[in-house]
Amino acid sequence: MILSVLTAALLILIFPRFDLTWLAPVALTPLLIACARESRWRRRFVNGWVAGFIFWFGVCYWIQFVLEVHGGLGRWGGWATFTLFAILKGLHMAIFAALAGFLIARWWALPAVAALWTGLERTHGDLGFTWLQLGNAGIDMPVPMRIAPFLGVYGLSFIFAMLACAVALIVLRRSRVELAWLLVLPLLLVLPSAPAPEKGPEHALLVQPNIDTEFDWTQASLVRVERDLMILSHDREAKLIVWPEVPAPFYPSDPAFRVFAEGIAQSEQSYFLFGGVAYNSARAPLNSAFLFDPSGRMIDRYDKINLVPFGEFVPSVFGWVNRITKEAGDFAPGTRIVEFPVGGHKLGAFICYESAFPDLVREFAKGGAEVLVNLSNDGYFGHSAAREQHLELVRMRAAENRRWILRATNDGLTVSVDPAGRVVYRAPPYQMLAGDVTYRYLSNVTPYTRFGDWFAWSCLAVGLATAFVFRRPPEPLD
Repeated sequence: MILSVLTAALLILIFPRFDLTWLAPVALTPLLIACARESRWRRRFVNGWVAGFIFWFGVCYWIQFVLEVHGGLGRWGGWATFTLFAILKGLHMAIFAALAGFLIARWWALPAVAALWTGLERTHGDLGFTWLQLGNAGIDMPVPMRIAPFLGVYGLSFIFAMLACAVALIVLRRSRVELAWLLVLPLLLVLPSAPAPEKGPEHALLVQPNIDTEFDWTQASLVRVERDLMILSHDREAKLIVWPEVPAPFYPSDPAFRVFAEGIAQSEQSYFLFGGVAYNSARAPLNSAFLFDPSGRMIDRYDKINLVPFGEFVPSVFGWVNRITKEAGDFAPGTRIVEFPVGGHKLGAFICYESAFPDLVREFAKGGAEVLVNLSNDGYFGHSAAREQHLELVRMRAAENRRWILRATNDGLTVSVDPAGRVVYRAPPYQMLAGDVTYRYLSNVTPYTRFGDWFAWSCLAVGLATAFVFRRPPEPLD
């Protein structure tokens, strides 16, 4: 059990707020040692669940604040609901530990265990909630990051899981021959390195309104905010103005607001991209991104596909929880990827939590988007590490697709990220401001952009198949 707790602690330490990323290659080692020493799969399941529960509790602690303050559950209601969330999320690591015990006694343990971990990681989003993958800890590691444009973040997860398994085998005094799988890692040096830093020729204006998420809106206050944002949006150089995910009741279906939005695009002679609320044919609200061209014409809109649990809809198992957003009724998910035409180029805009879905973000670049924009409102996170965690996800999406990402947020972190995942511009948080950033349109398509998560899904198939075929419990290795 102590080893399980140690793995949970190491996993927490490699992500913001601690950022001890050098621990990533050994984070899973203690749990794998425990799996090798325990022949009973039920015990391994419990050990893995303990590690998973503590990890999700420690990394996503900010969810309790969101539920308490913005979800209206109060302190104890927030803690109780968040604890249930961590209990359920811990099941992923419980399954990993139960099955890894069947694999770690084999001579091919390194690739099999790494495949099992990587494949199970890929299922998080499809099973309700995803956030940080193990590979995200490598965002500032130049050599491991070479694999990101080929296999995505899951390629880095595989590498770190394999290294962790190797260290576990060394501690367990296993044969050196079993470590020969590590000889494939120097092949990373054959892959292309990250593109050199550069200043792009295009200009965009990223507006950060710094609006209180709990603000009680009146017609007068809405007019005042619109006036302030119009002033912030003035820029002679920028050909693209970006406002964040809707921090205020902006409804382009309202004629008055529609005229207001048209006026900004016309007066600045710029493309104007902003977050607002639309409605589908059933009158369910949609979290949307709208683009107006310099003539004031609305070109198209993108409706958010991956919605935030508790924020935009309530999972059925948590039916007693209030949604955090104030729209009447759950938001409806969008159904199509949109590449906005911008002056002979294409732009893809994904919204907030969608940055946690690599396979979704790549669809914009695959469809022809030459620059990506992330509209977000991290104001619900308070002053927690969730902001830096969210930025880490965005940076990985840039590196996977080799695209610039322009990120406009309500109150931070507003940034521009280059195609290597480096932060080029970073606005001070918790201030009303507008940042003039540069970028470049890029049309190259990475293997990850083109082929997606084939590697992660293959890992899942291989990991599960080998675990079940060789499920005879190994002898304890004490």
